[in-house]
Amino acid sequence: MKKFIIPALFALAASLTGCDDVFEPAPENNLPLDFLEENSEYAENMLGTVYIYLPCNSFPFSEVATDDAVSNDANNSYRIIASGRWTAQNNPINRWEACRSAIQYCNLFLENMERVTWSADEEVNKLFAERFEAEARGLRAIHMFYLLQAHAGIDASGNLLGVPVVEVSEGAGSNFNVPRNTFVECMQAMKRDAEAALAGLPTEYGASCFDAMRAKHPGITDGQLERVYGAKFTGRISGLIVEAFLARMSLLAASPAYEASGCTWEQAANDNAKIVKHAGGVYSLDPTGGTWYCDPNIEKLSDFESPAEIIWRGERSTSNSIENENFPPTLYGNGRINPTQNLVDAFPMANGYPISDPKGNYSKNNPYADRDPRLAQYILYNGATAGHNNKVITTAADGTDNDALNKISTSTRSGYYMKKHLRQDVNCDPSASQGKAHYTARLRYTEFFLNYAEAANEAWGPTGAGNNGFSAYDVIREIRLRAGIGLENGDAYLEECKADKDKMRQLIRNERRIELCFEGFRFFDLRRWKADLNEAARGIEITDDTFEPFDVESRNYRDYMYYGPIPYTEVLKFSELKQNAGW
Repeated sequence: MKKFIIPALFALAASLTGCDDVFEPAPENNLPLDFLEENSEYAENMLGTVYIYLPCNSFPFSEVATDDAVSNDANNSYRIIASGRWTAQNNPINRWEACRSAIQYCNLFLENMERVTWSADEEVNKLFAERFEAEARGLRAIHMFYLLQAHAGIDASGNLLGVPVVEVSEGAGSNFNVPRNTFVECMQAMKRDAEAALAGLPTEYGASCFDAMRAKHPGITDGQLERVYGAKFTGRISGLIVEAFLARMSLLAASPAYEASGCTWEQAANDNAKIVKHAGGVYSLDPTGGTWYCDPNIEKLSDFESPAEIIWRGERSTSNSIENENFPPTLYGNGRINPTQNLVDAFPMANGYPISDPKGNYSKNNPYADRDPRLAQYILYNGATAGHNNKVITTAADGTDNDALNKISTSTRSGYYMKKHLRQDVNCDPSASQGKAHYTARLRYTEFFLNYAEAANEAWGPTGAGNNGFSAYDVIREIRLRAGIGLENGDAYLEECKADKDKMRQLIRNERRIELCFEGFRFFDLRRWKADLNEAARGIEITDDTFEPFDVESRNYRDYMYYGPIPYTEVLKFSELKQNAGW
């Protein structure tokens, strides 16, 4: 991945919170735009700043605000809002300032890029100009998606609104007191940018795109193409990444909370089918895609390489910070994210039946036996092993060490510890600390398989395929087969759901809950579905081998919280900026 060198002005950007700050930085940090003409790195670093602002650079563990997790950190912002203290002033999903600042940098870049000489080679210079313009348009589209996901909503008059569409740079003399555009207008702006980006970006970087780029630019040599579209740019915005965000946008817009947009489930299905087809089709799921985070080959990946499951990833780094935060106390961790009994109960039996179905043969006295293999992969439960030395972890209330339920401040509050994302070969012992390679999976194919399944089921039913050649049933069958479900009985429960759109909907949502747990989806999914936000987060108290569920935390949301707020300070400053109803 190409490294960005961020000058002082742009390194400062991460702390900016308003438009005035963008235009009035400290004088010693202010480089004039004329500097672009002789310093292409300076121009490129405008885009570097836009990448820094992306919300997908880490997993936020917003599941703590849902029925999937609690935290033992009393100051966890998602724990706070779940208790009823979510306000327009206290909003951990706020993206207003960051994404709008990113869009400002995109606009500045687009307005000034003609002044930049990217290369002394005239043809290469043209290619770079085309690619960078497309990259800026693609980034602007992506930030629009994140703004809509966090801040779109219904105003007091019942209108579905988005955010102000800003496609020119703003200065000290600009009028910032402008109304929000409609959700539909914001979608249209995003699609305009995305279409412009797709016209100038390769589907993916590297030699695989050279033929397509050569067809657009006859006479270009492989050497020239390598300089502009080579594999070293992997990690930058590509056509595939832009298509993926368009697919995310259509799924959001077709969902119950946003159905006033007019986007159909058929459109959402077709947009997400493009990503499934690019992966190679419904039978192309990476066999180890569900555990990409502990792949022993991470260390062997080049800077330009991703596993088959990953569409877009962050940079690889060697650390043990996520393990320090989330390992149980006896493994020198803080045990921060605690999965709930609610989530544990969502994992079916190995034969595919829910634990509530008698055909599953679930035992309350032996609850972790014969379960979906993903349960042991993603959640650390009582009696399971963890860490580089395969230590048995006892989370029971009558456990004798600090891993036990509520033993100390860093113990589990639910009877479970998070295992997903953690590399078990990490050693957090301060006397022998050893980190391992990690990266953030910003986009992975499984998400888009599930997106397609959801939309296709709504559009055409469980076995309908439109013109795509595969159905929601086909996708869910492959996901559950990869997980190791129903191998001996042909996944009889899936076959039952095959004939019932409503049952298939619940199965798809449950598979999404499991496959994407702790990746930042659940909080947004429940709200776009207009599902129940107030299911209490439950845990398990184990004493003398007796399993007793209990409520760990209640949830206190109101109906208007299906939509996030516009920041209170912005509404105070600008009279034309209308707040979402209820906030």
